[in-house]
Amino acid sequence: MPQTDATAARNRVGVMLPRDLPVREVLPYARRAEELGFDQVWVVEDLGFRGGLAQAASVLASTTGITVGIGILPAGARNVCFAAMELATLAQLHPGRLIAGIGHGMPDWMRQAGAWPASPLTLIKEYTTALRLLVRGEPGPAAGRYVHCEGVRLTEIPDVVPPVILGVRGPRSQAAAGEVADGLLLAEPANPAYVTSSLRNLGGAAYGGDLEVVTYDIAAVDDDEAAALDRVRDGLSVVGEPDWAPHIGPLPFAAQLREHRAACADARQFARTMPADWVRELSISGTPDQAREAIEARHAAGATSVVLAPAGPDVPASLASLARALGPRP
Repeated sequence: MPQTDATAARNRVGVMLPRDLPVREVLPYARRAEELGFDQVWVVEDLGFRGGLAQAASVLASTTGITVGIGILPAGARNVCFAAMELATLAQLHPGRLIAGIGHGMPDWMRQAGAWPASPLTLIKEYTTALRLLVRGEPGPAAGRYVHCEGVRLTEIPDVVPPVILGVRGPRSQAAAGEVADGLLLAEPANPAYVTSSLRNLGGAAYGGDLEVVTYDIAAVDDDEAAALDRVRDGLSVVGEPDWAPHIGPLPFAAQLREHRAACADARQFARTMPADWVRELSISGTPDQAREAIEARHAAGATSVVLAPAGPDVPASLASLARALGPRP
């Protein structure tokens, strides 16, 4: 019988593999992240860039022990039976080293691809339920509104079943993660207040200790705090837009941030003129000690894994700088 870890590993620190990293640097980046002591490397799947499953397979094969997360695969992009086969195969070949993130996908991208459903919440609940059953080797559930895999059963299943978590923002979708998934992935910025409010949306499942709660944050580390803050600013240009309201709402300066965005001519001006205190709260940036404190604050708020998205033009150098924020590794 396949095994599932009863309790999510805690206090992990990962790093994001940038979606536009030159192809010749992708696998060296992953190997360097492992050498530097990161626990996880996360690949992303954004329309027009690289596929999440192909990246995960390549990174798993080119490293030895680091966990690889996929954040996220849009539910509307793949038939659930074949997605389950891909994930089960990866988990078979690399036991205990995979976390699979599922999400709605960005609405505009999914509409472009002809894959945006009338009810994204219904789709993701049906899809996640079926995916977890199939990867465990159990028969697919009865047909739903979108997902049809009744009676399908995988014969090749992993010894260690990978967690399936939902990368979602809205309170109803986060509540669904508590019902049908193994945890939650919170896109950047995932400040501690946002982590806390999201855990409330998860409901009672959040406090049992067995859910993965993964956070993403733009990150930069430098002995010169001002230089680190400056590097993350461009990555924060989107946080004043309506889609990011759930991230901003729990913050004590939410109203002022909205006013600041309304007063700025564009998103870049908004980010470049944001007060330094806001930048610190909306990123993991500063000196090594300051960045370490920000990571610890997210863990204390309930994150099991804190994932750093490197900011700045020199990605290899940024990766090495971020490693300076790592505390003692288990």
